Amino acid sequence: MSLIEFTDKGLYCPQGEFYIDPWRPVARAVITHAHSYHARAGSDHYLCHRLTKPLLELRLGPHSFQAVEWGEAVFLNGVRISLHPAGHIIGSSQIRIEYKDEVWVISGDYKTEDDGLSGKFEPIRCHTFLTESTFGLPIYNWKPQADIFSSMQNWVAGNQDRGKTSVFIAYSLGKAQRILSCLSDAADTIYVHGAVWNVHQTLVDAGIKLPPVVRVLPDMPRDLFRGQVVIAPSSAEDSAWMRRFTPLGVGVCSGWMQVRGNMRRRNADAGFALSDHADWKGLLEAISATGAERVFVTHGFQATLSRYLNEKGIWAAEVKTEYGEDEEGGEPVVAEAAAEEEASMEARTEKGIADEEAAAEEGAANTAEEAAASTAEEAGGADDGKEEGDAL
Repeated sequence: MSLIEFTDKGLYCPQGEFYIDPWRPVARAVITHAHSYHARAGSDHYLCHRLTKPLLELRLGPHSFQAVEWGEAVFLNGVRISLHPAGHIIGSSQIRIEYKDEVWVISGDYKTEDDGLSGKFEPIRCHTFLTESTFGLPIYNWKPQADIFSSMQNWVAGNQDRGKTSVFIAYSLGKAQRILSCLSDAADTIYVHGAVWNVHQTLVDAGIKLPPVVRVLPDMPRDLFRGQVVIAPSSAEDSAWMRRFTPLGVGVCSGWMQVRGNMRRRNADAGFALSDHADWKGLLEAISATGAERVFVTHGFQATLSRYLNEKGIWAAEVKTEYGEDEEGGEPVVAEAAAEEEASMEARTEKGIADEEAAAEEGAANTAEEAAASTAEEAGGADDGKEEGDAL
């Protein structure tokens, strides 16, 4: 039985008469998370997690929203729907649907490392699993969050010694909140761009405990920022808004920073490979934990991941969607670099891929929106330029 059909409006459940993360307006939408490529305006009714609702209200404006807790069941035409932690950003959820003993899980975007803020990813047993593949290449292998945070703090300390402001480029919804706990220990004050501020205040008003931040205002003197930390979306890079912080160092927080040359392409002083998506190993572990007999692979490196799964005896197929990767700062140069890496990956032999995985297993056993200070864009809150280009 096919509980999901792949249509020109999005992922459709005909039995329940609803869509999951539709990219066209529909009567009923079930939303995995509040990033713009997954949550678009115009639908009649939205079902989402409790912490996603205020973010959707910020981004989409007045709509009909129904909010539920993780694990809470909702029935539509006999189809049982429940949301479960995805670990991607605050409120992000996997969608479990069940009908006549058939279970499908649509993961949305997810990461398997618990960041202490977004909810720990919960593997859900199912017959069919839809997975993202944003970083679906073996080259993507994340360091532990604690190690990356330590590197970020050391970089801030070095900038302070040189009298510089540390500006972190991070998506306003997800990454910006995640790095606050790290940066609040590294500087007296954390200043934020208006887009980051809007999301921050929305989450605080919803009851999320976050370290305090100060919004950057036009009349603030330049000396105020020296030695401090600023968080801004990727659209602020190379803008007039950034010049008020000179002398400054620019650090980009994005999984793309693991690709050789991307820091240079972004004209950044530092790159931190901190992603809100699962790396190669995380994708494989998550897929395996579902016990799924079939896997559909969506946005990202679909060809590589689906081919690998088939080689390992798991039925897999690619699915083309209109989802993007707006929260990782995926500008064209970054996408081009990633494409180069994929081409390199495709050139490897099957034996080479297997050898790389075997070596990783053996080792385990032995031990990047908003334009410069635009009032209109700040009102948009969570939309940073090309948007889910964080998702990277």
